[in-house]
Amino acid sequence: MSAPRTATVARKTRETDIHCTLSLDGAGQAQVSTGIGFLDHMLGALTKHARFDLQLTCTGDLHIDDHHTAEDCALALGAAFDQALGARAGIARFGHAYAPLDEALARAVVDLSARPHAEIHLDLRRELLGTLACENLTHVLQSFATAARLTLHVDVLRGMNDHHKAEAAFKACALALRQAVARDATAGVPSTKGVSARRGPPPWCAPAPPTSPACWWGCAAPAPIPP
Repeated sequence: MSAPRTATVARKTRETDIHCTLSLDGAGQAQVSTGIGFLDHMLGALTKHARFDLQLTCTGDLHIDDHHTAEDCALALGAAFDQALGARAGIARFGHAYAPLDEALARAVVDLSARPHAEIHLDLRRELLGTLACENLTHVLQSFATAARLTLHVDVLRGMNDHHKAEAAFKACALALRQAVARDATAGVPSTKGVSARRGPPPWCAPAPPTSPACWWGCAAPAPIPP
């Protein structure tokens, strides 16, 4: 029986108070409440089609705008993903997928290399989708990739309706992640280096006490998330 790949991350700042629990081996069940309806919708679609289980709640400074809430939820989700994934051995590592929604078509390619990078091209033309700034949809995917320590390319190839384009992008991302996290007993460490990329712990990590559970970097778990 394989060990469950789950993690819980809590983040509290002057801007947001977030609690996130993620299972990579779930049934697509999402309980998401960020205070931003369209962000809830996108995270729900991501969870459903990646077959993760996600519980995420956020109380944020929405009286200012949606930026802090959108960014911090993505950072918390990415940190939980990173912790749940563990040492990144015995997984497929790569994933790619296309997802349509009516006239819209999106492509996502992911590499769980521990090398954070994101190229996100959603081609959105509206200023807002619901109460979420369209620019923050790009930032959500970028922030998730950074905290999750993965490489992510997402391109909307065609479409007219911005809701359709955004949803197709998140669904494609979900399908690619589902492929990449799939267990592969023959893979070992899926790198010609023999180890996953390590560039030292991020600056926000603190050494773990001797009796503390540790994150992948050897830091106290759950590790703090960058501001």
